[in-house]
Amino acid sequence: MNWKSFTVAAVALFTTGIASAQSNLLNATSPEEIGKKTQQQKDADNNDNPLEYGFVDDRDLLWSKVTWEYIDLNERINLPLYYPVDTNNISSDRRSLYDTLLKGIRQGKVTKIYDDSYFTTSMTIKEIDEKLVRIDTSDYAIDLLNEDPNADIRDYVDTYNLESRHVVGFQIRGVWYFDKRQGELKYRLIGLAPVTPDVQTLGKEDELGESEKLPLFWVYYPDARYVLHNAKAFNEKNSAYPISYDHLLNARRFNGIIYRSENVYGNRDVRDYVRGNSLFQVLESDRIKDEIRSKEHDMWSY
Repeated sequence: MNWKSFTVAAVALFTTGIASAQSNLLNATSPEEIGKKTQQQKDADNNDNPLEYGFVDDRDLLWSKVTWEYIDLNERINLPLYYPVDTNNISSDRRSLYDTLLKGIRQGKVTKIYDDSYFTTSMTIKEIDEKLVRIDTSDYAIDLLNEDPNADIRDYVDTYNLESRHVVGFQIRGVWYFDKRQGELKYRLIGLAPVTPDVQTLGKEDELGESEKLPLFWVYYPDARYVLHNAKAFNEKNSAYPISYDHLLNARRFNGIIYRSENVYGNRDVRDYVRGNSLFQVLESDRIKDEIRSKEHDMWSY
């Protein structure tokens, strides 16, 4: 990254942090004044937008490779994407990445939602809601309904909801490419999907055992950038300057394991050709990472 690009990014991040920190916390004379922004801060918020991606012509791509990665939310470096999960005891301006995406979808600010990472099958809000809720009606309740269709069966119905605490990770799809005009290796995030257990297995762990974790939906990332830019993740180094989710993801401030890469075998997963050994699968993922990292060095080696 040249000095001009670095300066622009630093200024944008600095401005975003000021505009997004909890306003008037030190100067408030009563709790009601906390969070009230000055006119200058409001003006800064109105002019605060995610940094636009530069146009990249296909002829400028000297090399590129599409990868799929899994972000495990159990890893410490990835915790800013997971928390907070309890929203009752936290300010309204702090939400997890999953809650931020779901809120953007419900408000109609994120519209490009799909069922797969290739963005071929669109999903509606109704289809997403069906994946988030399961209602179990007991046999006794069914008998009551058979006797009286107007019977009150609320005490005999169990409702299970997928919540933020159930999210175990995220799957992302992105492209690594070498821009010959800039002379550097870059990364562009394309898709993002929260990974959770199947709602049909909630409450049945003792009976069914651990269920497979599946992506709920795929979001076309450029369509969600504005929503993710306005939502802030916690900054452990300085809580007065939170980091937007858009900046956190674009800067790759997370750890991901490559589980699939673009290849001649139909983009098969690593587990499809490295079978039965988790260690060897991780080593294969690291091999792909090293191959990508070495591309930029190899471009300048003679």
